Amino acid sequence: MRTCKNQKNVCVFGTLCAICLLFLECGFYSFSGSLPSHLKTVAVPLFDNRTAEFGISEELTDMVIEEFNRDGSLKIADRSGADVVLEGSIIRIDDRAGAFTRQEEVQDLKIYLTVKVKCTDQVKRQTMWDERLTQFGTYDPSAGADGRLDAVSEAIEKISEEILNKTVSGW
Repeated sequence: MRTCKNQKNVCVFGTLCAICLLFLECGFYSFSGSLPSHLKTVAVPLFDNRTAEFGISEELTDMVIEEFNRDGSLKIADRSGADVVLEGSIIRIDDRAGAFTRQEEVQDLKIYLTVKVKCTDQVKRQTMWDERLTQFGTYDPSAGADGRLDAVSEAIEKISEEILNKTVSGW
């Protein structure tokens, strides 16, 4: 009888140890991203616009700032005091046919937006990432100019999410 009691105590002790280790391991995990601890703020200067598309640089800059505000991993700051600086240029916007009907008529159009973005760690004075990003939005040609503007906004939203993800999850 004494042997069973010792085995039971060892089993309970082992289970408690395992639970404690589990909590200790989980205590170091964070859902807020994997940024280095010295990065707390980000500056997003106005994106340069190398296209003929009016107002797109303001819309993209505002959307990127909105994504960072929504995420909360990095706080928006002035360029002079920011730990991270995101600089970008809108280098291309293309309208392309996406799908065709059986009569070979354009069924939908895609707007492809290409942006060159450089993300710099100002504290360590090093480039975190530097890439060309391309995303698209889709619209029905019969929707006219409003449909096209919605597709541009869709592409901008996707690019903004990608910029945020590359910045806060790239570590």
